[in-house]
Amino acid sequence: MKFLFEDESFSFETLRAAGFAQEAGADLGEVVATAGRIGEGDTAAWLREWRATADRVHDLGRRALADGARVSAREALLRASNYYRTAEFYRRDDPARDPEVQELSRLSRETFATAAGLMDRPVEAVTIPYEDTSLPGYLFLVDDSGAARPTVLFTSGFDSTLEESYFVLAAAALRRGYNVLAFDGPGQGAALRVQGLVFRPDWEAVVTPVVDYALTRAEVDPARLVLFGYSLGGYLAARAAAHEHRLAALVLDDGLYDYQEPHLTAMPPFLADWITAGRDDVAGPVLALVMAADTQVNWAMRNGIWTFGASSACDYVRRTAAYTLDGAAELIACPTLVLDAADDQFFRGQPQRVAAALRCPHALVTLREEDGAGEHCHMGAMARFQQVTFDWLAGTLPAAGSAAPSAAPPAAA
Repeated sequence: MKFLFEDESFSFETLRAAGFAQEAGADLGEVVATAGRIGEGDTAAWLREWRATADRVHDLGRRALADGARVSAREALLRASNYYRTAEFYRRDDPARDPEVQELSRLSRETFATAAGLMDRPVEAVTIPYEDTSLPGYLFLVDDSGAARPTVLFTSGFDSTLEESYFVLAAAALRRGYNVLAFDGPGQGAALRVQGLVFRPDWEAVVTPVVDYALTRAEVDPARLVLFGYSLGGYLAARAAAHEHRLAALVLDDGLYDYQEPHLTAMPPFLADWITAGRDDVAGPVLALVMAADTQVNWAMRNGIWTFGASSACDYVRRTAAYTLDGAAELIACPTLVLDAADDQFFRGQPQRVAAALRCPHALVTLREEDGAGEHCHMGAMARFQQVTFDWLAGTLPAAGSAAPSAAPPAAA
């Protein structure tokens, strides 16, 4: 699907930004007008124009708030948060020390936090204990009754943020009676940008503390705890569920079995061989040429260096080898929904590998281009994705008052 740009990466990221209009995270006219001021592959213009739009909408939100227009302020600030996230997307030369990346990320977080305080349902910023530090999160609650409800734990992906969880899933979950606990793990959002935490493959070390925290909350039904994985989170959540057995259900959007495989298969075989063999003296210059010619590859390699704590693009690709469900998928015990996008440009074929390896009850559902849902993570088709996800959960989760799942591993372990 091409959306406003021929450049595949620009098209996808613009569709992503626009798709959040489903939950008041964008206005189509603002997206079209902004895209019209950006040339194909011009990443400098991308940052400049998305920031300009974000700043204008942020100002609308501030003025509405000053005037006491609560709904108008909330909606403008939600859009500004999404636009600020979009603006910094391609700025990956040295993001850890780039003041503009840090400022745009801060503005995305701050505008969302202000909007969250204006919502009609309770939203609580939470701090989740994690090793010798903590992880930032939001607990989105259906109401303030304190009643125990089914709760979704939202795991983000390679470049997504805690704030994005509201547009992807939380707003839809709340309408259906689910709470959502979303968090930034290592390599994601503020955990990366503020704390400097980078990705780790053993994601159970991240999710188990999140489950521990969730179960301290009276609003969380321990028998109806759902783990959701978004994009790279499709691997991360699955890996965690292989070792964390207090979950009632698992949703992978989309399924990802082997994170290194898509990297290597997208390259000429000789380049993949050089990288895996550590021949960076010859692989590095060739990969640099590929990056210079392809917006998506350029961004992915530089984002990978940052989020994985790698020393080079070649080092990043080698580090992805640890991100595999080999030996782990069969340990998942809870019912699992594996989503697949028919035209996924990143993880094609991966959901099928996950489904084939599972021994637990599971469903593999492919969403298609004719429904506008064939892109990675079903961008631009949030309503369809949400419908499939929550209708499956409605038929899968135990009834209220059921016993919580055992923490013991399944027999396959």
